[in-house]
Amino acid sequence: MNGESKMTIDDLNQEIKGCHKCRLSETRINAICGEGNQNAKLMLIAQAPGENEDREGKMFIGPSGKVLDELLRASGVKREEIYMTNLIKCMLPKYRKPKQDEIEICSEYLLKEMEIINPDILIPLGYYATRYIFENYAIPLPPRPEFYTVYGRLVLTDDRKIFPLRHPAAALYHPSVEEEMLENYRRMRFFLTDCKWYPVCPMKRYYEEGRLDKRWIELYCRGDWGNCVRYRMEESGEPHPDWMLPDGSVDERLREGGL
Repeated sequence: MNGESKMTIDDLNQEIKGCHKCRLSETRINAICGEGNQNAKLMLIAQAPGENEDREGKMFIGPSGKVLDELLRASGVKREEIYMTNLIKCMLPKYRKPKQDEIEICSEYLLKEMEIINPDILIPLGYYATRYIFENYAIPLPPRPEFYTVYGRLVLTDDRKIFPLRHPAAALYHPSVEEEMLENYRRMRFFLTDCKWYPVCPMKRYYEEGRLDKRWIELYCRGDWGNCVRYRMEESGEPHPDWMLPDGSVDERLREGGL
């Protein structure tokens, strides 16, 4: 191999399987590599494998995996359409929290995966994966008691979108969040395609004319269009002005442009 930029996912997986850079290699059975569509638009990033995954060498096959499958089925998204990986590639003994040096060492593999797969949207699952991704992109984090507020909120960075979700295991331990989780996981299907109204939407015209910030297009038209007020009004046949933005607010400056 002549350079890191030419690394393939198979090359990376061989590194992961043979890794002995930290203490976790002494207690694992298998270092777990990512799985799924290598051309995926969505990359799910969990915290670490569990006992079932460690034993079988596969992603999400234990109790959390069953919950994930149910959530994906409800959202209309197939495992074959996404790429799944972990922040930490080896099982954490007794399901303890990951240590900072373990995160620093193992996240090097995650960064290489992100470069090779090059997804449009990163979907970190749970606290540690989300905290790492936010810190990596210099996104401010709320205090721990308010951390739940980041789940289900699409965030735009210079080159990626980030959509944090609760880890599937949360439904096992906190049934009260199941409904919220289901609603947020269902929104993943919006990310697989652009809004069907986008080709004829005034937002597209305003953007191409340089009159509308790109973030509106990326966060809604090419992002979470199911939560776009304009989309919902189009679907229900409700009239709305061309200069109404996707969040339902009105920008009179667009109207003043004469369109």
